[in-house]
Amino acid sequence: MTISGAIRGFVDRYPGLKAFLKAVVRPFRAETSTDYKHLASGDIESASHRLRDAWQAAEIPGRQRDGVDRQLAAYRDGAADLGFDVLIDMLRPLAERRAADGVALTVLEVGCSSGYYSEAFAIKGLQVVYSGCDYSQAFIEMARRHYPTLAFQVQDATNLGYGNDEFDVVVSGCCLLHIGNFEAAISEAARVAGSYVVFHRTPVLHRRPTTYYTKRAYGVETVEIHFNEQQLVALLTRHGLRIIGIATLHVGWQEADAFAIKSFLCEKVRK
Repeated sequence: MTISGAIRGFVDRYPGLKAFLKAVVRPFRAETSTDYKHLASGDIESASHRLRDAWQAAEIPGRQRDGVDRQLAAYRDGAADLGFDVLIDMLRPLAERRAADGVALTVLEVGCSSGYYSEAFAIKGLQVVYSGCDYSQAFIEMARRHYPTLAFQVQDATNLGYGNDEFDVVVSGCCLLHIGNFEAAISEAARVAGSYVVFHRTPVLHRRPTTYYTKRAYGVETVEIHFNEQQLVALLTRHGLRIIGIATLHVGWQEADAFAIKSFLCEKVRK
């Protein structure tokens, strides 16, 4: 018997201890996505349509924010956080360049959830003018409660209500992977951005074509897309974006293919 098996057997003999450990461990679990199921090509359109509004579920914001508050508290105490650090490292040189010209860098986060990246920016002293949008009314209401001095709007990433070139930087905040019409979301991010777009925490595959899954996120069924990296790069290029920086947050193997989670810093190409 393995050590982990022996421990599991011991815990199973004491129901009270087992319940206590579940209560303690569950709030600190980093894994929020479960029950991945591969979508066959013939099922992609119907599943994407059926689950289009999944992230608007009223129960998601509170469940996510519980973990976010712990994450921010640790970050405030000096803990490293790759998700925060990668984006801040990408934005800081841009912010410093704008500050040298006497102006602040304007940043729009698309898919901002409860706007918590604004707090991470503040913890690290990143000087930007932050705005956020999300297609979930519940998330935007929470964002406004937590950060009442910041600008938040309910917006659809595939049809943004902002003007052309309105923000110096548009950050697609780990939402592209949940948008069935992701090409429209890329096009809109490029349109609204004045100079740069960041596609943050994007899952990519090396050899396999873009692949779709259903999963449960915070207990709600939704769709997740893993992009073929070459296809994604071609798509960014088609919409006038040139990749000038890539950060890798995770690497591994998935179905006999190299899999990674990356953030792409893109410069808008002027025609």
